[in-house]
Amino acid sequence: MKIKSKIFIIIIVIVVILVAAVVIYWESTHGNRSLIDTKYRFDRAIIRLPNGEIADGKVTSWLDYDDSDVVQVTIDGKTYLTHYSNVCLIDE
Repeated sequence: MKIKSKIFIIIIVIVVILVAAVVIYWESTHGNRSLIDTKYRFDRAIIRLPNGEIADGKVTSWLDYDDSDVVQVTIDGKTYLTHYSNVCLIDE
């Protein structure tokens, strides 16, 4: 009886580890989400470019840097690196 219960516990632990690994992988590789931040998902971004043009489109991914005022935003496959004052992230 002890061997069966130990095997059962080991199987449960393995399943939990595998599920956690899949969740972490999914969250870290699907761009517009973050594991640590609570709700920072944006659907659209408007970026003011240095030449005066405006880039507007669907956000594929975005990344902020802890020690900087710079944000990296990917809109429709094109990546922009800009200061926070030049970007508006929108949750529709």
